[in-house]
Parts: sequence; structure tokens; C-alpha cells
Amino acid sequence: MRLDRARNLLRQYFGFADFRPGQAEIISRVMDGGHCMVVMPTGMGKSLCYQLPALLQPPDTGALVLVLSPLIALMKDQVDALQSRGIDATYINSSLDRSSRNERYQQIADGKFQLLFVTPERFRKQEFCQVIARRKVQLLAIDEAHCVSQWGHDFRPDYTRIAEIREQLDRPTTIALTATATAECRRDIYQQIGIDEADIRLFHWGIQRPNLTLDVLQVYDEEEKLEGLREVLSDPAWEHGSAIVYFALIKTLERFSEQLTGWGIDHVCYHGDLGRTRRRELQDAFMSGRADLVLATGAFGMGIDKEDIRLVVHAETPGSIESYYQEIGRAGRDGLPSRCLWLYAQEDLMTQMQFIEWSNPDAAFYTRLYRLLVERREQCEAYGLEWVNGQLQRRSKHDHRLATALGMLDRYGVVAGPRPPDCFHVIDDLPVALQDEAILSTKKLRDQQRLYAMVQLAAETGDRKEFLNQYFMDAAG
Repeated sequence: MRLDRARNLLRQYFGFADFRPGQAEIISRVMDGGHCMVVMPTGMGKSLCYQLPALLQPPDTGALVLVLSPLIALMKDQVDALQSRGIDATYINSSLDRSSRNERYQQIADGKFQLLFVTPERFRKQEFCQVIARRKVQLLAIDEAHCVSQWGHDFRPDYTRIAEIREQLDRPTTIALTATATAECRRDIYQQIGIDEADIRLFHWGIQRPNLTLDVLQVYDEEEKLEGLREVLSDPAWEHGSAIVYFALIKTLERFSEQLTGWGIDHVCYHGDLGRTRRRELQDAFMSGRADLVLATGAFGMGIDKEDIRLVVHAETPGSIESYYQEIGRAGRDGLPSRCLWLYAQEDLMTQMQFIEWSNPDAAFYTRLYRLLVERREQCEAYGLEWVNGQLQRRSKHDHRLATALGMLDRYGVVAGPRPPDCFHVIDDLPVALQDEAILSTKKLRDQQRLYAMVQLAAETGDRKEFLNQYFMDAAG
């Protein structure tokens, strides 16, 4: 009876005649109070697995589905789409001014909304914690759940507080969702969110995207890459849709952009150095079809649901299978043939190896940073992060170890926050985990192994989709 009602709601609000494989089973389980881990390819309908349970709750109970989402832009897109369908959803994040935020707090406290989207960082705010305590969180959904795991490809320190958040919410039914998680990553997620592996059911679909063609073109240098890119962009098979070209470095993106402009190929560029407003304008242009080709860093694409992306090109090597799979998953969501081309040059590996170094400060770096913050706090506050970075290392102004280290100090409660001026305020001792070289080296080794898996994928002469299936299903068990 309940699934019949769910199907009716699926048709009424989303226009689908029936569930995709697995969705009904997941929805039934969470409605019965069972925890779920959902690993499903991008674009296959993960979000419905928590959206429909929100609609199935009797409206007079005040029950709430709370969604932890990593990006402000992502949650805004999701809420806009839900509201356009007549679903009572909202978000709380830093894009709201104080007046709007307080008004929304009051509405939540009064029992309004079926779905609420927030970042995990919102639980740092005492006023939010007071408001959410007045509601019954029936289901906690952890979107992009790989962010929870220190072995994931997009580790997010505040996501590791989810066990504390679940306790604060009186341990609600929980569903963790991601497109990418190895066996090792999944086990870490279970531990970090405070649910025993035996109590959470895994739903895993593997790589079920038959319309995608995965190609690797081995090139020697940037000149060969440009020729390869020019050739694929001029292929008439892909001219009636959109395309994304991914880069690891902004400076490489800009060089390619200059060359494409010289060839008369219209495009836009999206990267993290652009302001928030400009990034939003570019994303809107891409989604509306006013811009068919975007050159982008990995910052672009999270939450984008555009059906006609016919071509995804990696002009530089991604740092992991997880990142690669996340990005190619944006192609061909309408089920039509789409191509994923990786322009592989071995010299790209040096860039990714440098990224690994920056993402894994050693124990000595943490110790130097801690002492600097304790002994020279006034200078740190006066001169800022650039000065701090110069005191810690003089190799490169682009060395990102400081940002990584401050994020980890914040995660362990050593400093008052991840950004100035809070990051200069030491409130606790340096933990053993950040002084133990064996622990830190293990994390670095995992990152190196993920990069090596990309080398193996490039060398694969058989079915690359099967290689990806084996990686996600069998890695570390």
C-alpha cells in the first residue's frame, strides 16, 4: 500500500511512471527505519531515495528530512527544482542575509518544510542547533557521502562530525549517498557516521552506463593534446549537445582557452579564481544552452543535471578513479550516445603527485604551524595567511599544505575555525594523530595508490567499464 502511494507521488511530483531498479527497495527500507548506503551512478536517481520519503510523511507530524549537502550552489539548485514541483523544501546557508535566515529559522521551528538542506558546518551555529532541536528529524540524508571518509577523494573535515550530529538529532534513520566509494571508503564512512556495518544495508549499482564510450588517447605533449581536442570538438557526432573539458590547473585551462579562441571555437571558462557571481552566471549559461562548451577545473559540475552533455574531455589527468568517474558521469544522462575522452600525457602525473604532497602535510609541518600560531599569534593575525605560509615554507607560493593543515586543525578542534581570524586562535593541544608520521604516511600512500590506479586505467586494453566496476567493488575487499 505504501509503495503504491509512493508511485502515485512519483508520477504526481516528478512525472515518472515507475521507479528505477532499486529505488523502491531503498525507500521501503528507510520508511521502515533501516539505514542505507547507496552507491549509484551519477544521474540515476539517488535524490529520489530521500525526497519521496519526505513526501510520504504525514504533513501534520512536523517530521523533517534533513539533507547534508556539501555545496551552497548544489543545494540551491536542488531546492529550486523541488519548489518548482510544489514540494515544501528550503535551505539554510551563508548565502542568506541575517533577516532571511532568521525568518527561515522561525518557519522551521513552526513546523514548516518537509525537506531542509544544510551543510554540516551549519551545526557549528548555536542558533541553528536550537531550532533543529524543535523538529523531529525522521530521516538524515548524507549527500556526496564520500566527503565523510578520509580515504575518499573529496575529504571534507566537517563531514566527519556526522556521528556527533546524529547523536544530537537523536540517532535518526540515515541514508548515505554517493556515486563513488570503494570498499575501504565505505567502511570508513560507516565508522565516521557512527553506524555499525551490520546495521546499514549496501545498495551498489556499479557502472551501468552503456551509452558512454570511454576512450584514452595517449599524447606526448600539450601540442598533441590541443590537436586531439580540436579533432574531437570538430566531430559532427557531438555538435548537437554540450561539452565539458576538464583541467587540473587554471594556467593550463587559460592556455587552451587562448588557442580555442584563435581557432574561432566559442566557449566559456569556469574555475575557482572567479567570483561566486561570475561562476553562477557561467553555470546558468551552460544549463540554459547559451554556452555549449565549457573549459573547467574540477570545481565545475557538482549537482549539474543537464541531459545533453555529449562529450566530456579530460585534458589533464585526474588525481583518482573517483574524480574521473564523478566527472564522466555528467555525460549522456538522456541515455543517448556520449563520449568520454582522456588525453593522457605521462607528464601530467607530476602535477598530481605535487597535489598529493600538498594534501598531505607531514608531522613536522603540523608542529611548525602549531608553534607559529601559539608563539606569534599577533603577527599571524596582522600579516595574514600569505605571511604564515612564507614562515612555513619558501619553495612555492602555490604550496597548499597550509590550507590542508588549517582544515585539519579545525577538524580536531585545535583552532577556533578554518579561516581567518578564527584559524589563528589556538584553543587546544596538537593531537597525536597529527604528530604520528605513520598515520599521516598511510593517508599519503592511499592517495598515491589512487593515482596509480589512473595509470592502470590508461594502460587497460580491455573493457574500461569493467575495470571501474572492479575498482569500486573489490578495492580493499
